[in-house]
Amino acid sequence: MPSKRRSAASLEQGVDNGVKQTDGPIVKEAPKIDEIERRAYEIYLERGSSHGRAMDDWLQAEQELKRDVS
Repeated sequence: MPSKRRSAASLEQGVDNGVKQTDGPIVKEAPKIDEIERRAYEIYLERGSSHGRAMDDWLQAEQELKRDVS
């Protein structure tokens, strides 16, 4: 009798929505660096492209994206 249990690789195949599917609970991935970078740049533009707050922009972007993952 074939096993009903599928491998994680077969479950992940074709899925690219930031959600890893396995036999256990569904776990969302943390935001990727390029996503944080893109959002930090958007924040920079939103506040008028003024220099000197790159770290603040990065941390805000990271916090926003982590909140969206939860």
